[in-house]
Amino acid sequence: MQDTLLQQGLDITLFGMGIVFTFLLLLVVGTGIMSRIITRHFPEAEPVASPPASGSDDDARLHAIIKAAIEQHRKKR
Repeated sequence: MQDTLLQQGLDITLFGMGIVFTFLLLLVVGTGIMSRIITRHFPEAEPVASPPASGSDDDARLHAIIKAAIEQHRKKR
């Protein structure tokens, strides 16, 4: 009886692992197929090159923001 019970447990384990492996394999294949379909029918748009922003304006703005944040922090103390 012990061998039969052990054999049944092994059979159920292998059957369950086989089903999970098959499901995961189908999931990977299905995802790959869907990815190819989406890429083929809806290609990504080309990025539009924007003119370079002036660095000094951004630096001055960032400096003002940092300064205001430090002042506000010091006022809370």
